[in-house]
Amino acid sequence: MSKLLFIPFSVIGGILAGFIGKKTFELVWGAFDDEEAPEPGHREISLVKLILALIVQGAIFRAVRGLVDHGSRHAFQKMTGSWPGEEQPERS
Repeated sequence: MSKLLFIPFSVIGGILAGFIGKKTFELVWGAFDDEEAPEPGHREISLVKLILALIVQGAIFRAVRGLVDHGSRHAFQKMTGSWPGEEQPERS
């Protein structure tokens, strides 16, 4: 039941994480280059710059999303007393 009640927290967290991730990437990319980051849809770009931009962007978005998701789960637990997920990773 707590997983169902957690859905609004997850949606809001995802939107927030996307905004934070985009702004963070823009800030980090600004340290690499004065031009905007290349995207796959751009025709005249350096392949090396594109790969670097995609790797940096992916790492930032994954880290921000994970941190926001974990934080929203803690907030949900404080509000409801129930953790919406697994307690710990499964052993292999």
